[in-house]
Amino acid sequence: MEHAKSEPVRSVKFFTPGVFVLLLIIAVGAAFGLYRFIFGIGSVTHLDDQWPWGIWIAIDVATGVALAAGGFTTGALVYIFHREKYHGVIRAALLTAMLGYTFVGIGLMFDLGKFYNIWHPVIYWQGNSVLFEVGICVVCYLNVLYLEFMPIVLERFKEEEFENFPLTLLNPILRVKSVQTAINFVDRILEKLMFIFIIMGVVLSCMHQSSLGALMVIAPTKMHPLWWTPISPLLFLSSAVAVGFPMVIFESMIASKSFKRPREMNILTPLSKMIVVTLGIYLALKLGDMAIRETYLYLGDGSVQSLMWLIEMGAGVVLPLMLLMSAKVRKSAGLLFTSAALVVGGVALNRINVFLVAYDPPYDASPYFPAIGEIAITAALICTLALVYRFVALNFPILEAVHGESD
Repeated sequence: MEHAKSEPVRSVKFFTPGVFVLLLIIAVGAAFGLYRFIFGIGSVTHLDDQWPWGIWIAIDVATGVALAAGGFTTGALVYIFHREKYHGVIRAALLTAMLGYTFVGIGLMFDLGKFYNIWHPVIYWQGNSVLFEVGICVVCYLNVLYLEFMPIVLERFKEEEFENFPLTLLNPILRVKSVQTAINFVDRILEKLMFIFIIMGVVLSCMHQSSLGALMVIAPTKMHPLWWTPISPLLFLSSAVAVGFPMVIFESMIASKSFKRPREMNILTPLSKMIVVTLGIYLALKLGDMAIRETYLYLGDGSVQSLMWLIEMGAGVVLPLMLLMSAKVRKSAGLLFTSAALVVGGVALNRINVFLVAYDPPYDASPYFPAIGEIAITAALICTLALVYRFVALNFPILEAVHGESD
């Protein structure tokens, strides 16, 4: 099946008023980040022995990993199940996943007391640790993502494509015949091996998405019963699969608005049908687990935990599931974006609930609320990811070429 050619977005400029706002947020976060690295983690956080992790784990790491699931779900759909009509969103999904995992690693450095030891799991293996399995799978998958993205970079640097690249100092080097020969050779090798990387990516993603849930299984006395369950690995994996396609839709809609492009409804509408299945499976697993363990009894106790669970499941699962069952919703750009955003928000809230709301400290003291420094660094990381995505989309063939004006 022949696909539309992807090309850099040339119709918009990088710098806009919104970009300058993001740069301001990044500057504030960078100042807090520098202060954290100089004076230690306790200088900018409210973390202590009672609350050993906060939003840097719940949002920057756990939520970031979940929302990067669009890469492996879309990759499996296109390359393993051969649903070629969705090929138009695969590069953007891959870029989102690659940047997501990259910034998960950067975010983790802020959370580690001895951040300079982040490389230790690669050398010092501990097979009995669930967290080690998460870490090593993330490291391996991040490398796989960069290998999967490499053909896109090579495509941009081929002789007929690199002339308008902003780093014009590279042009004389790229014009050398031997350099072009090497680029074409590496591109052919990667093309032959790409099926291996695709399979590795799906397997590694399934492993570490579920292992994040396994991490919580080992702490039954420190979590609220509404979220602690022996099938937590399955719930983490199924929720990641459920949020994969909504995240692709969410990202595509925002990119279309930002780059003044027509919305890809011809791809997103049929893609949204699959969300009904994946989200329905996740809901069935959650309710089935609750029924078997009889944890529904906690929903009527009036606690913050019961309220947060109801918001998570009601607004993040049940409501978008009901909306997406309607063909009218799936064909409406606004309603489809709203439904996808609800799923994305629901999974993000699930990770926050699991790692923060459900956590029961071993002794009672003051509650945790993130410090200004924690919030500023998290916001800066999100804004930096958005700007890097914008730069890559403007300079590399990520999005399919379009003709005509945006709707």
